[in-house]
Amino acid sequence: MMRAWLLPTLFLAAGTALAAWSFAQGSTGEGAFRLVAFALLAVLNSPLVFPRSISAAEARRRSAADGRPIVFWRPGCAYCLRLRFRLRRRARRLHWVDIWRDPEAAAQVRAANDGNETVPTVVVAGTPHTNPDPAWVREQLAQAGRRG
Repeated sequence: MMRAWLLPTLFLAAGTALAAWSFAQGSTGEGAFRLVAFALLAVLNSPLVFPRSISAAEARRRSAADGRPIVFWRPGCAYCLRLRFRLRRRARRLHWVDIWRDPEAAAQVRAANDGNETVPTVVVAGTPHTNPDPAWVREQLAQAGRRG
């Protein structure tokens, strides 16, 4: 779990150090800007931006029941952020699995991607799709809603 918070913590520490240096130099506006910018980077690269993550086993169980896709992701992944923001509110309806919190999920992603932990990997009806277009994911979610 600590691994997921490493990058946000580093962004926040760097922003705090740069802001303190700017404040010490008498540049309060620049220091405040740096602090806010790095805090925003920390939040965007944290698990806070994503819906609550569940285990791979729980995601498979839920997906079998409701037909909704499973998204394997990890904090700090720009492509995962892109998918999350392009899906907007619909993202909450997907089953999100953080591969850094679930070793079984990481193994499943490696099996689907020639040994690489490439995310986002979206599983629809048992078939993995690596870094799919967000519009395609929206379409799959809509189809799951019509079936369920």
